[in-house]
Amino acid sequence: MTRTLISSGSPFEEQIGYSRAVVAGDWVFVSGTTGFDYASMTISDDVVAQAEQCFQNIAAALREAGATLDDVVRVTYVLPDASLFEACWPVLRQHLGRARPAAMMISAGLLDPRMKIEIEVTALRQA
Repeated sequence: MTRTLISSGSPFEEQIGYSRAVVAGDWVFVSGTTGFDYASMTISDDVVAQAEQCFQNIAAALREAGATLDDVVRVTYVLPDASLFEACWPVLRQHLGRARPAAMMISAGLLDPRMKIEIEVTALRQA
């Protein structure tokens, strides 16, 4: 099985040693993705805006892999402050409402205190 590595250009990928996504066969594994705008390396203070940016970053990786958000079968959300999760629900529904993947939410600390949400997905490309 061929593996294809996808990078977003985020300096974190080079510094830590990982790929934004890995394509293995028809599977696409997208790393935990935060709300950083990788072009400017800026991040909003607002959790909802961060969630939206997460999905923009994830969608870009999926596009490069030949998949879309509609192909997502599994999602994990990580928030340092669980009380902020509900505010994100409309954004989550907007981007994954058609796919309706299996999901999990974890409350845990993230690498940078500015990060309020991190989202990881697994997608299965359609034949």
